[in-house]
Parts: sequence; C-alpha cells; structure tokens
Amino acid sequence: MLITYCYRIKPSPEQIAIMERWLELLRRHWNYALGQRLDWLNRTRSPIDRCSLISEAIGEIPEAVNYYTQQAALKETKRLFPEYKQIYAETQQVNLQRLNKAWDRWRKPDATGFRGGRPRFKKPGYLRSFVFPRVNNSRAGAHLINGVLKLSRIGSMPVVMHRQLPDGFALKQCTIIKKADGWYCCISMKDDTVPELLPVDSVKSAVGIDVGLEKFLTTSDGEAVPIPQFYRNAQNRLAQAQQVMSRRVKGSKNWEKAKNKVALLNLHLARCRKEFHYQVAHWLCSKYDLIAHEDLNIKGLARTKLAKSIHDAAWGSFLEILQAVAVKRGLLVQKVNPRGTSIECFNCGSRVEKSLSERVHYCSSCEVKIDRDWNSGINILNRALMAVGLPLNGCGKSIQDIEEQQVSFVSLGSLHHNL
Repeated sequence: MLITYCYRIKPSPEQIAIMERWLELLRRHWNYALGQRLDWLNRTRSPIDRCSLISEAIGEIPEAVNYYTQQAALKETKRLFPEYKQIYAETQQVNLQRLNKAWDRWRKPDATGFRGGRPRFKKPGYLRSFVFPRVNNSRAGAHLINGVLKLSRIGSMPVVMHRQLPDGFALKQCTIIKKADGWYCCISMKDDTVPELLPVDSVKSAVGIDVGLEKFLTTSDGEAVPIPQFYRNAQNRLAQAQQVMSRRVKGSKNWEKAKNKVALLNLHLARCRKEFHYQVAHWLCSKYDLIAHEDLNIKGLARTKLAKSIHDAAWGSFLEILQAVAVKRGLLVQKVNPRGTSIECFNCGSRVEKSLSERVHYCSSCEVKIDRDWNSGINILNRALMAVGLPLNGCGKSIQDIEEQQVSFVSLGSLHHNL
C-alpha cells in the first residue's frame, strides 16, 4: 500500500533561491523536450506514400524521440548549459519521466478508449514541484532523519513533523512543492502488508449514498450531510482580490503580492473542502462496512449550467477520498449504474418522472411519499446489494416507518469552516 504524508519545510533564503532556480531550469527543459516531441510528430504524421505540403516541413525525417533518447541527451545538455550540472541528476530524469507519462496518456488510449489532453508548454512559475525518487538509502538524494530533511546540492532544513511517520513503512520518494504559503515536502511510503478487504459474507451494515447540490449527500438510512458551499461563501472576497490583481501592472511587485493573495484564498478553500471530504468519508467508514455510490460522469455534468456548484461540491475528489479511506480500513466501496436511481420507486419499482425542482418522491402506484434523495439512496443500496450478492433489505425499515421519518441532518462537528 502506498500513502503520502505532506510536511511543511523551512528552508533558508539561500535554499529557496536554489530551489526556485531548479524549478525554472526544469521548466525550460520540459518545454524544450516537449517541443522536440511535437516537432517529430508534425514531421512524421503524414502517410508514408505521400507528403503534405501544407502542414509538414519537407526534408529528412528525424529519428524517433522518446524518453530514452532525451535522457541520453542530458549529458549534452549539461555540456552546453553548465547550470544544469547544479541540479541533481535523478531529478532531471524524473522531469523527463513526467513528460513521457503525459505524452503516453495523450497518444495512447487506455482500456476504455479515453485519452488525456495534449501536454502543454509551461509558463514561468507554472512548474511548482520536483522529485527525489529515492529517500534514506546510500544513493538517495533526500534523507529525512529526526525531523531534518537533507537534500542533495541544496542542504539541510527543518521539517514540521505534525504527525509521525508510520512504523513499518519504507520511504520511497520525496517531492518538493512550492505553494502559495510556503514550501512542502511530500513523502511517499510503501507497506507490503496491505489490509485485506472485508469478505462479502462478513458485511453487517451497508449504505447507499446519493450526492447532490441541495444536500451534499443523503444516505439510505435517511441521514443527510448539509453542503458547505465553500466557494460560494467566499466568492465576493475572491472577486475583490482578483479585481485588485487585474488593476496592477502585470509583472510588478504589487501584482505579485495581489496574485499571491488570490492564490492564498484558493488554497484555503481547497484545504477546507478536502478536510470536509475526509471527515465525511471517515464518518461513513466508521458506521458501515459496505458503501455504495453512483458511477457518475462528473465531467459531463460539469458542462451544464450547474457547473460552478458541481465544482464547488467536488464529488469526484470526495469519492476518491472515500475509496482511499475505505481501502485503508479494509472496507468495501461499490459503484452502481446511476441511470434511473432518482426516477424508480424503491418500493414497487415504478418510474416516477420528476424535474430537478421536485424534491419529494411520490409514487401513485404504491402511494409512497419520501424525500427524492432518500429514495435514490435506497435504490443505490439495492443495486449494490444485488451486485455483490447480499440478500439484505434495502433500508432495513418498514414502509410506514420511512414515510413517518423525515430526512435528518447529521452534525459532524467541525465540518463547516468559518470563511
């Protein structure tokens, strides 16, 4: 199992200058290597029996460009540009590996036929991290011992160890990241003792969750978590900060200060949202052995007029966090087909068409009347139970109890941050 802990580091002004110089040199090398690949692609994409006189240059066809050819050219790069000798060699190699991964994701579709976007040239300041691929061994470029991080060719710096490294994990990789409020090191660790998933026969409690915009999620037990809307609540302050930045001369010191203020606000919102997601995920995993959710096409939903609210809720990030927390606890997470979960009646299976503004599910066939999100949660749970082969009741309550009970909002302590 791989986990990553992120710690704040406190480099000296000289070390900050060195790391910022590294980021700039790595950015330039990224752009040069990407330009090589795109030039090779443009010169060789024409069919072998013809030549395009419009978009491709005429001339000798260059040799194929890949990670190995570009890595072999690092020696020549250091000869022509001696400043690259100051960067740790493995860090430069990882920079090329990142580009190669992004290139393959664009050029080669995955098993589902999906391809990523084309790698982009990076503007100054857009590359904000570099990697030491080995930690705490004889050939490593990074050593973390007793709260002090020693980086090759940079020096030693204190680390704010707000939590101890777990016992039994081997340190694998150190990533240095520049954020709006300072510098951080992300330590990746590996433990071969992966917790075994709970057997299906041992599942004692299961729940279906329906995510939404009126409520963050509603469970099949009739509990709901209110949606905090971090971005909506801070929208005015963000607009004011962005307006101040737009009135500054781009590239000036005052523009840099205003830009950093905008970045700090966005970083605060992201951290609040992430903390909220983790608390909800831990709350669910502490109560249930099996958690079912819809397999949503969130990118497609984010192209609608509700895009801002969907991005603010960040369902995709929450479901990834939920999956990670469940795996660490050995619990089960089951995806189900979302089609028709809010339309079908959980009691009789009849289709009850309704618009988004209708928040109550009323079935004329069996005369059941409950909250529409609760109805969806029960349907999601029933589909998950059928998928794993568990003969459990979808909600564990009688129809009369469900009709009498109202959706109850859950108070999870410090889920809501004061913005």
